Amino acid sequence: MGRVLFILAVLVVVGGAGAWPLSAPRPRFGPADVRALEAGGDAAAGRIVFLAGGCESCHASPGQPDRLRLGGGFELKTPFGSFYPPNISPDREDGIGDWSVGDLANALLSGVSRQGEHYYPAFPYTSYQRLTLDDVRNLAAYLRTLPPVAGRAPPHALSFPFTIRRALGLWKLLFFNKTALEPAPGRGERWRLGRWLVEGPGHCAECHSPRNLLGGIVASRRLTGAPSPDGKGKASDLTSAGLAKWSADDIVEALNSGFTPQGDALGGAMAAVVRNTAQLPPSYREAIAEYLKNLPGSDAPLGPPRPTP
Repeated sequence: MGRVLFILAVLVVVGGAGAWPLSAPRPRFGPADVRALEAGGDAAAGRIVFLAGGCESCHASPGQPDRLRLGGGFELKTPFGSFYPPNISPDREDGIGDWSVGDLANALLSGVSRQGEHYYPAFPYTSYQRLTLDDVRNLAAYLRTLPPVAGRAPPHALSFPFTIRRALGLWKLLFFNKTALEPAPGRGERWRLGRWLVEGPGHCAECHSPRNLLGGIVASRRLTGAPSPDGKGKASDLTSAGLAKWSADDIVEALNSGFTPQGDALGGAMAAVVRNTAQLPPSYREAIAEYLKNLPGSDAPLGPPRPTP
């Protein structure tokens, strides 16, 4: 990701007046949409989105045991500096307590902040864009039930040129398609649910896929494994080839207990993933297993949105 930001920063400088408009943030929803987007929202269904998305893994306040105190500030170390996920608790001063559903939808589906700036793709909106508006409404309803937490996360500690957020607009033109999941006729309901979980809120491809020189996921090798983002080890191949020695039950067990068929415990970032997937309904873990066991290593179009649970 460092090289892409550097290249895009150079393009912004060299392109001048031409590149600047192209790099502008483009939120999907404006002030006129706020009232309509507020209608509805099921907190129980939103908890599922919250768990599937692993929100607490990055946004829980460090140094305390309650994973639902979402004060942010957990340091995400990368070769380009440190990112500090923000406070997303309902605190009205330091968190997102005064955000509308439209604000949350623009963050998740457009990668644009309430202040009209690009989010860095360390926040995996390239996968979250596959949420539906109902998913966003439900997530907003759930987040509003959580305790408010005072205090703001530190600013990101990045060096130039990675501080040039506007350059991300050009990266988005290449790698952020803002499209929903596509239909996949003939697939069953459980497979479709698994695809939504893996390709949408679960954002599995963000860690488990190799990237090109510009930091975009290599479509033909999606989910075939990649070096871990933190530089420690490798995120494994999740396609049917990579999981050939795993049964669907093995995958379900790993997502529930964290133990592999060999009796090893999943560690690193996967420990946080399991902490969340273990709280999903059993049918959701089974759906993930079915999808992965039928997943070729290809650039086939992403499939349909999940059915209503």
